[in-house]
Amino acid sequence: MAQVEIWHRPTCSNSRGALELIREAGIEPVIVDYIRHPPSQAQLRKAIADAGLTVREAMRNKEPEYAEQGLGNPVLSDDALLDAMVATPKLINRPFVFTGKGVRLCRPPEMVLDLL
Repeated sequence: MAQVEIWHRPTCSNSRGALELIREAGIEPVIVDYIRHPPSQAQLRKAIADAGLTVREAMRNKEPEYAEQGLGNPVLSDDALLDAMVATPKLINRPFVFTGKGVRLCRPPEMVLDLL
């Protein structure tokens, strides 16, 4: 199988669950701590598009920073939202998993099984 990568946040139960399912399948993925090493805007845009999501669908709207930065404003462009997500990576929904079969936001974690 091609390399598997997960944008992981250890404090997130969905992220931990997806990682566990990947490992149960006998795969040790590349684990990217996207909080410490956020993707570029271009990488994030591609991941979101490849997962078939809108930028808003890939954003965590329950984080305090979402309201503090006024990100619920419907006139904000995708570029503005992506810039906010790169600057404040905890706004990126998780976990994104990348395999040879595609990219998916694995919420719930069992969504990763289709990629393995």
